[in-house]
Amino acid sequence: MAEIARTPHPEADWWRQAVVYQIYPRSFADSDGDGIGNIAGITAKIPYLKSLNVDAVWLSPFYPSALADGGYDVDDYRDVDPKLGTLADFDELSAGLHAVGIRLIADIVPNHSSDRHVWFQEALAAERGSAARDRYIFRDGLGPNGDEPPSDWVSHFGGSAWTRVPDGQWYLHLFAPEQPDFDWSNPEVRDDFRKTLRFWSDRGVDGFRVDVAHGLAKDLTEPLRSMPSIPELDLPIDGSSPLFDRDDVHTIFEEWREVFNEYDPPRAAVAEAWVPTARRALYARPTELGQAFNFDLLREDWDAAGFRKSITDNLAESAHTGASSTWVLSNHDVVRHRSRYGLPNGIGQEGLADWLLADGLDPAPDDETGRRRATASTLLLLGLPGSMYLYQGEELGLREVPDIPRDELADPIWLRTGHTLKGRDGCRVPLPWNTSRSAGDGQSFGFGTGGAHLPQPDWFGDFSVENEDADPGSVLNLYRTALRLRRELQGAETLEWLEGDIDVLHFRRPDGWQVVTNFGTAAVPLPAGEVLVASGPLDGDQLPGETTVWLRG
Repeated sequence: MAEIARTPHPEADWWRQAVVYQIYPRSFADSDGDGIGNIAGITAKIPYLKSLNVDAVWLSPFYPSALADGGYDVDDYRDVDPKLGTLADFDELSAGLHAVGIRLIADIVPNHSSDRHVWFQEALAAERGSAARDRYIFRDGLGPNGDEPPSDWVSHFGGSAWTRVPDGQWYLHLFAPEQPDFDWSNPEVRDDFRKTLRFWSDRGVDGFRVDVAHGLAKDLTEPLRSMPSIPELDLPIDGSSPLFDRDDVHTIFEEWREVFNEYDPPRAAVAEAWVPTARRALYARPTELGQAFNFDLLREDWDAAGFRKSITDNLAESAHTGASSTWVLSNHDVVRHRSRYGLPNGIGQEGLADWLLADGLDPAPDDETGRRRATASTLLLLGLPGSMYLYQGEELGLREVPDIPRDELADPIWLRTGHTLKGRDGCRVPLPWNTSRSAGDGQSFGFGTGGAHLPQPDWFGDFSVENEDADPGSVLNLYRTALRLRRELQGAETLEWLEGDIDVLHFRRPDGWQVVTNFGTAAVPLPAGEVLVASGPLDGDQLPGETTVWLRG
């Protein structure tokens, strides 16, 4: 049959310069008082999401899960966790978001399932070499009795990446033991995930965020190659790692693109791929996912030269591939950027881990500096071409909660590392909606009548939606204003750098819109033009330090 020509949907490129708001469902809003956020809670907050002026909502995993890793251990890819609601609730959320012009992005977790997934239970009950085990990665052990792991591969959460089953074989899990890795060389796995993509697309999902996109393809030829540590971004640039960013992963995403293009408009996607910058563009090709997260600024100090290099490199990369750039300052896996910017430059990832272990007391953060830098950096990035990904709570100026009592920590990293890394709970504390604690048993700040699954600190009330909504100068109202203006001003995906002070970044967007950020501490002359929005108070014709302003004319 001849292929029918189709006129491209006029909104096919909606994602290219979208503002996407990430929701961690269990920590957003709880409608039934069980202490866990749910789908109905999100639906009830659609007016709030509309007031933010975001273009899309990205839902972190909402699937059935034992929460061995915050929902990233998926029991069933085509259902909603009963603790979070039903498929009917999901459909209501999808319809409600679309009714107010907000698109919906779903998190998909293709590297691994949970150990409760029906396929893995079948694999455990099956014999060695069975078709059921071939969906995952089972291997015989080393040593005289096979009682040593098949390789030296390690888990992201500490310890061996292999767990032994009663019949003596071992299965691979690059994350928690409750998260067995799929074997993506198996056609049945590939076919089933294409079915999942269609399932959610048919229910109104406009795009997908792809978890661990760089980890699906693995070199499983015997003997398994040595890889005794998990690299961060220090991977070979030729795609030859045994476990990550292999060239053959791209055939998987080419198949996914065929599914996305069955829809009108085509479904969008963005890769979570912790790979060298030179390799990230491969995932963002139009023949694959279309976008890939740029995580450079999650590790960048507050520094004008560092920001400019990251911006320049990523815009050049996007121009080369035809994708659009992505900008991220916070998400569910990292210390919130207000807290990061209140700590000394150069602290690095190890320093942040030590700071969390010290309950946020050593070194003592400078929160006022953190607030100025956080709002200035956000306003800077919102002025750039490309997509901006916001994490729930950053629009309230929330800080990290580093002092959660140790007996209430839920992140598996805490246990898997022998209490040496506290993990990610501090950025996952449920949102404060009300200024005062409720009278219910849980005493949460409006999150739900039954409290919150992670404790909210007393200072959360000052950062609540209720408190900030009434304050014209709040971080919340700054975000609302900036996102409204961004939508009105956004044009072609270009910018022109304007040179000036070494501590100042200044660029012009199409139609004369300008963005100026002073990274220094001393004020500098404010360029001429109409002030549209500023991240902090201006001083006459001076731009104070650690402040961003948008100008027109």
